[in-house]
Amino acid sequence: MLRSLTRSKAGFAGFIVFALMILVAVVGPFFTPSHLSTDLNAVYLPPSTGHPLGTDSEGRDIAIQMINGGRAVILVGVLAAAISTLIAIVFGALAAYLGGWVDSLIVSVTDIVLTVPQIVLLAVLASLYKLDSPWVLAAILGGFAWPYLLRSVRAQVFSLKEREYVEAAQLLDLGTGWIVGREILPNMATFIMMNFVVTMTNAIYALVGLYFLGLAPIVDDNWGAMLNKAWTRGAIFFSDSLFYVLAPVIAISVLQLSLVTMTRSFEEILNPRLRES
Repeated sequence: MLRSLTRSKAGFAGFIVFALMILVAVVGPFFTPSHLSTDLNAVYLPPSTGHPLGTDSEGRDIAIQMINGGRAVILVGVLAAAISTLIAIVFGALAAYLGGWVDSLIVSVTDIVLTVPQIVLLAVLASLYKLDSPWVLAAILGGFAWPYLLRSVRAQVFSLKEREYVEAAQLLDLGTGWIVGREILPNMATFIMMNFVVTMTNAIYALVGLYFLGLAPIVDDNWGAMLNKAWTRGAIFFSDSLFYVLAPVIAISVLQLSLVTMTRSFEEILNPRLRES
């Protein structure tokens, strides 16, 4: 596995960067204060030894907010991607493998979900419920991100179920669960991994967009909430607040880039043809 990870230099670099960001997001908050005190005498200070990224509109340290704010963003991204990928794999595979009324029902539900404008639905949900939990946000984002992947999985399974080894498993009467889980899905591992990464990046962008637009309550420090505060409090009009605006943008961009490049190494591991070459 280590040899496969290092075969792609870009992929291995992405893996290292992503692992470091996960480490900082998980371990970092244990070494920083969870609640920063307001200091109106230190508003929008430039970077210094005491404040490596400067301070915000309330005189709070930006670097500490960056460390504390990554956990919620990454957590929501991973959970939303896991939820949507699980839904798409299970129901997409069953729709293609079983066919008949099961396929028609699943495809009909998928078409209905596809027609729902997500940003409008999120705005309505935000007005009716207090979306202050990352678990709730992950469930909502993951619950509406599966239709495109489900259609792709369904098309892949339609092709794979005609292969000789699947027909042999059917003749042995190994059962639907065994055939789908052990014979069909492992041959889609690379495809599923790629879509998991894409779904995770889309979920992170959606989460940040919710906070930036004010559709989710600003109850804690995360990168999306930082952008919302920077925009609503006029940070763009202060030259010394540059890092307050750019820090979360750069962090989100680096996270997304590391995810995309990391898939190159995982493709080496999951694709047997690439391992043999």
